[in-house]
Amino acid sequence: MRAIKLIPVFLLLILASCSSITVYSDYDKNVDFAPYKTYAYFKPGIDKVEISDLDKRRILHAIDNEMQAKGFTKSDNPDLLINIFTKSREQVNVNQFSAGWGYGWGWGWNPWMMYGNQTSVSTSTEGTLYIDLIDAKKKEMIWQGEGIGTLTKNVDKKDEKVAAFVGKILAQYPPVKK
Repeated sequence: MRAIKLIPVFLLLILASCSSITVYSDYDKNVDFAPYKTYAYFKPGIDKVEISDLDKRRILHAIDNEMQAKGFTKSDNPDLLINIFTKSREQVNVNQFSAGWGYGWGWGWNPWMMYGNQTSVSTSTEGTLYIDLIDAKKKEMIWQGEGIGTLTKNVDKKDEKVAAFVGKILAQYPPVKK
């Protein structure tokens, strides 16, 4: 009985962990990030990204929002060039649930024995978004952010999901030097 009460808690934890976005960043420790105030997109790199134009626009719009919130402005003569890269992979999840078969301590007769074992299979797409910041004058990457999480095909939630990815990644810029 006690185990049955814990099932909703475990399901909530599983759902919460599935919806999270994991972020990482790396940067050149010799760079002073304070002088960078303007940005533009690295068009040759953006054009190579193999996602739909709609998703590409969602990502660029979310980056614009985050950069402007940090005090950056778009410029034809930028301090930073921004490039993105994406990749995805399909995940298959198999879950089995057994409702009390067999003998032993704590087990009893189950009137639903024919329904005792249940297997469910689901798929999800895990996506990775990389955001590269390049010193425009030196043409060197100075910072890279990476976000990994589950993607959605629900059109109504895509903007929200993309904004969450970009927001969590760019929250790590500028890096805090220790």
